[in-house]
Amino acid sequence: MHISHRQHFFDHLAQTSDFPLALEIEKAEGVYMYGLDGKSYMDLISGIGVSNVGHRHPKVLEAIHAQLDKHMHLLVYGEYVQSAQVQLAKALADTLHLEAPNPSPFGLIDNVYFTNSGTEAVEGAMKLAKRFTKRREFVSCYNAYHGATQGALSLAGAEFFKRNFRPLLPGVKHIQHGYLPDLEKITDQTAAVIIEVIGGESGVRVPDDCYLVALRRKCTETGTLLILDEIQTGFGRTGSFWAFEQYGIYPDMLLSAKGMGGGMPIGAFMASQQIMKVLKTNPILGHITTFGGHPVSCAASLAALRVTVDEQLAQAAIEKGELFKSLLIHPEIKEIRGKGLMLAAEMASFDKLKATIDRCIELGVVTDWFLFCDNSMRIAPPLTITEDQIREACATIINVLNS
Repeated sequence: MHISHRQHFFDHLAQTSDFPLALEIEKAEGVYMYGLDGKSYMDLISGIGVSNVGHRHPKVLEAIHAQLDKHMHLLVYGEYVQSAQVQLAKALADTLHLEAPNPSPFGLIDNVYFTNSGTEAVEGAMKLAKRFTKRREFVSCYNAYHGATQGALSLAGAEFFKRNFRPLLPGVKHIQHGYLPDLEKITDQTAAVIIEVIGGESGVRVPDDCYLVALRRKCTETGTLLILDEIQTGFGRTGSFWAFEQYGIYPDMLLSAKGMGGGMPIGAFMASQQIMKVLKTNPILGHITTFGGHPVSCAASLAALRVTVDEQLAQAAIEKGELFKSLLIHPEIKEIRGKGLMLAAEMASFDKLKATIDRCIELGVVTDWFLFCDNSMRIAPPLTITEDQIREACATIINVLNS
């Protein structure tokens, strides 16, 4: 008796909810995914912020194939000089040669530590912050999501998400994203503030311009490291290569992943050499990874970076985001928040949103909600989406709301 992949999916693949989408996708290209029957699905969530340059971008594929012809894994991170790694590290540093009215006291970010994921980038950044400052306290935001490993989970600001995994790391305070009075919780005992420039899983929360400036100044005053989590916002998603560029500030450390890989797994935590060098001694090999900076992932990431810059995808994201906002006008949509192509369309309830999402998927448009905001629709398509495709997707969503 033939057992389908779908049945094996439910029998043998560890599940994370009782209602997975369970779409069986055979191939993907650009903004579309295709099922076994050839049905197309427009991807309005980019695999949750991953496929910024679209699925299987030709230049990313070319870079992967070229690297495969050279070598794959050679040795644990940081021992061999590997061209894919060093070219990507240099290219990332080049994106960060920026002047800001409110700079970091530690200078420009020029050192990159590659990881396998965003969660690992957070974990590495937490270790680095403790080692550099010799402090143990962290500040993060309510309803923030920085990953699911135990250190990153300790930063999460939603108790329901972590209560059954305690004990977690002590010494974590929480503040409200965008709320100036809470900055008083940052003191000379705080190793680092880890914050998303724009709140992601809280439902795309965009701060006032003055908030991040005040945060930067508070961190400088208290000797606290400002760690910006740009795992969702980076690589052009919000209208600039890094979202922080729009706020006149500069971080002490920067986190990236998701859209960074062009579809391949990779992440990074970045800092100045002054900060990063403490991982070399006391103890030696203070942070280790086997597969972080895998050469194939690095080659794909460098190609994605170049596509983002050369095709001016960040700049185009601004106009495309405004087009979404202009077309998604309906009594059931209470508000649309966001910048560029990182948007949230708020509805009255989860039940209304879930019914809308389910019907949209049936009609070939894939969207989703947010982990800590389940009444808002996630709209974060590949930055390569065309205006015609945006109009098509919005027409589907409006027709579903009408029905």
